[in-house]
Amino acid sequence: MSFLNDMRFRAFCYQIGAIGLVVAVAWTMFATASDNLAKQNIATGFGFLARQAGFVISETAITYQPTDSIARAILVGIVNTVKVSLLAAILGTVLGLFVGVARMSRNPLLARLALAYVEALRNVPLLLYLFLWYSLIIMVFPPVKQALNILPGVYLSNSGLVLPAVFVENGAAIFALFICAGFAAAILIGRISQQRRLATGKSNHGTVIACLALLVPPLLLWMLGLVSFGWDIPQAGRFRLTGGLHVRPEFVALLFGLLLSVSASVAEIVRAGIQAIGPGQWEAAAALGLHRSRVVRLVVLPQALRLIIPPLTNTYLTVFKNSSLAIAIGYPDLVMVSNTVMNQTGQAIETIAIFMGVYLSLSIAISLTMNWYNARVALKER
Repeated sequence: MSFLNDMRFRAFCYQIGAIGLVVAVAWTMFATASDNLAKQNIATGFGFLARQAGFVISETAITYQPTDSIARAILVGIVNTVKVSLLAAILGTVLGLFVGVARMSRNPLLARLALAYVEALRNVPLLLYLFLWYSLIIMVFPPVKQALNILPGVYLSNSGLVLPAVFVENGAAIFALFICAGFAAAILIGRISQQRRLATGKSNHGTVIACLALLVPPLLLWMLGLVSFGWDIPQAGRFRLTGGLHVRPEFVALLFGLLLSVSASVAEIVRAGIQAIGPGQWEAAAALGLHRSRVVRLVVLPQALRLIIPPLTNTYLTVFKNSSLAIAIGYPDLVMVSNTVMNQTGQAIETIAIFMGVYLSLSIAISLTMNWYNARVALKER
């Protein structure tokens, strides 16, 4: 029985026991819930996903009709959630980078304005800001009947912004294929260019060549007539605007609220990362004659990036989870669509399990991506 004194063996047994206990409790809860639902003649299972949805979704990033299945409606909610969260994360990171650098500015006015910006956004609940932006859009802009014709085909009202839309009339598949090939070629050229620049110390215009590799193939398709594009111009009717691309106020309010909240968190992370870089780096760069802006861009920020990425992961996780507040202003995200499904089918447990699983999957995907990137930029010991 000497193996019982092995610490690793006992730790393994404890883990197996803990997992078994969790599985047993989960199975007991599932069995109890199933029995109670069966006694009340409430349907269980995920067969309801194949039923016809029968409800309208005001904003869709993919094609959807009320005659589509409930599974398709939930997919629309997932895509809407990912769309607004991804845009907020990208735009908020860019804005937060500038605000974080401004916090470190030698100009006292700029530094204090950046501080006020961060404190105002971090110390007020996000839900209140969502109500604020949505109310401003509804109250400030005119109704649809009096929509402002800003530019030809561009209308602005309290129902949102309507723009001319471009769509592919012919050759959409080959166009998408060439776009993907162009992206792959641009990434490959960028990496080769960077390796040669590091090896030789000379610029080789890799960025320009990568951009040409991305843009030239689709342009050639269009010039050869293999792809054709069309315009969907908005038309002002008596009661509504038809056609074009409609950017709704719910989407704008949610996007503004999320990206401003993200920018405030990113600004503090960037500030902390910059302050963690020793003063010797600033002094050495200044001794080389570099301007302060170039010191920040070329010396400080690349080193601070290794410190910024880990806390930045939590910020990105938060923005995806905070997108669930969209239900308060009527944006059709995953939670709002799921609530509609629950009200129609009465199968709350399955529906909640679906969107909990979706948020868990998104969070794990973000964590894995950021951990992979963090490993790439981390210092390698030799």
